[in-house]
Order: sequence, then structure tokens, then C-alpha cells
Amino acid sequence: MSRVEADFERAVARHRHELLVHCYRMLGSVHDAEDAVQETLLRAWRAADRFDPARASLRTWLYRIATNACLTALESRSSRPLPSSVGPAFDDPDAPLVPNLEVTWLTPIPGDPEASAVERSRLRLALVAALQLLPARQRAALILREALDVPAAEVGESLGMSTAAVNSALQRARRTLASAGVDPEAAAEPPAEQRAVVDRYVDAFERADVPAITALLTDDIVLEMPPNENWYAGRDDYAGFMRRVYRLRGTDWRTEPIWANGEAGFVAYVDGRLHTVQVLTVEGGRVARTTVFQSPEAFAAFGLDGDAVIR
Repeated sequence: MSRVEADFERAVARHRHELLVHCYRMLGSVHDAEDAVQETLLRAWRAADRFDPARASLRTWLYRIATNACLTALESRSSRPLPSSVGPAFDDPDAPLVPNLEVTWLTPIPGDPEASAVERSRLRLALVAALQLLPARQRAALILREALDVPAAEVGESLGMSTAAVNSALQRARRTLASAGVDPEAAAEPPAEQRAVVDRYVDAFERADVPAITALLTDDIVLEMPPNENWYAGRDDYAGFMRRVYRLRGTDWRTEPIWANGEAGFVAYVDGRLHTVQVLTVEGGRVARTTVFQSPEAFAAFGLDGDAVIR
């Protein structure tokens, strides 16, 4: 590696993680975000001689390149939703599962409970899912304003939009998030409080104690499980679905704790085999949302082997 390449690597290395987070929020996939970061660094390397620190910091310059790399990627693929954004809630907990492999679903990103409160809040699953409802340039404008506090005029320069168009896009984006019941400024619960609630949930889950699980839920709890279209709202349907799970899959469950999207969760194994990655949203000491992932991409993000057996 030449000295120029080494200097470039050192300069951008400290920005890799936040660029990955940025691209994940744009694309809804760790795998796609990693590809976008690689594309960003390649574009930056090729344009390094045109970087002018008098006009923008290296961080801002890299964010602009990353945003446009994501916009390019989104030209050839659709946004990644969760089931609650695709269709109405199911009202029968015993309804057959309806897998939809034609939809490219949102996947989680491994997290660190020691990450800043700002990062954890910006990665909340509900927020990332709501961002996927926005047209690509609205999404980019909102994220740039939020992440970097970039003035609207500079956002417009990055996205090829007028300042008026950027302000209009921001207004529409915020209305969409509000209609989805998501506050982009809301803070994630502190990690210790999240984990305490999730540990109680896990204890009940491993004992197949549906009443104890239900007691930990908010009244308007949401349960969704991509790649299935089935999703449920409310404690009664949640309890009914859990009774179905234990009836069909048995009660030999084991778990391992994880953090994803700034939220506490766990990996579930049944009869010693990998079953799902489950991410729980905690609000006010109760579980407000459980998102259950069962896809090779989600498993790969956490380094999980779908063929492994534990005892």
C-alpha cells in the first residue's frame, strides 16, 4: 500500500461505522449498507484530488458521497418495509402464516448498548421502518438534516434540489412519519432499563408462560415477523399467537441475548436449532413492539449459522 493510500485509509477509517449506520438507515439492510460503504470509499478515492477542505469537512464530503451511492442503489430496488406497512393486521392468531418472498423486507443491524443515545435512537426499528415509507430523496434530505444538521441549501446542493424543494420534501417527510406514529426525535429507552424488561420477557418466553408474557406488553403491542405478512396488534392476539407457537413448536426454547437497532433482543432456539432473531421495543417499562426475523440475511448479520445445533 502506498503512503497516499495509507493516509487515505487512516483519514476515512474513523468514519466507517457512522457511514454504515447512515447507509443502513437509507437502505434498510446491513448487507446493502456494507456494499454502499464500499462504493462510497471507492468513489471517494477516485475523487480525492477534488476534495476541498475549505468547502466541506471530510465527514460531510463522505456523507454526501454515501447518500448518492445509496440513491443510486435505490434506483434499481424497492424500499424495505415491515409487514405492518404492507397490509392490515391479521385478526386470527391461528391463521396460516403467509410468507411473501417477493417483498425484500427490512432486516436488523447489530447494535452496541454502549453506543451514544443519539445513535441508538436513530436506529430504532420503528423509525428505520418509517423512513422506508419515504421516497428516496425525501429520505435522504431528512437523514442529512438530522444526522449532520446540514443547512437546507447544502442538502439541496448534495441532492441536486433547490432549497425550496428541500424544505418541501422535509415537510412531507415529517408528515409521513407523524402519520405512521413515529417521532424522529424520540429517544430510545436507556439500555439497562431495556434489558431488564427483555430479561423478564425472556424468562417467561423460555418457560412458555403466556400470561407472564402478556403482562409485560403494552395494550397496543405490535407483533410482526417478516418474511410473513402476518402481523398482530393488541395483547389478546399476541397472547393467542404465542399459545399457537408453543402448541405447534413445543416448549424446549433457549435464548441468547443480542442488541439490534439500539434495542434489546434475543436469538431464539427451539429443540436446539436456530429459530429467530427477535428485537423488542421497550417503552415505559413494557414491550411495545416485537419484531421477529427469520431469514438468512438477518441470521448472517449476527453471524448465526442456521444449521448449527445447540444443547
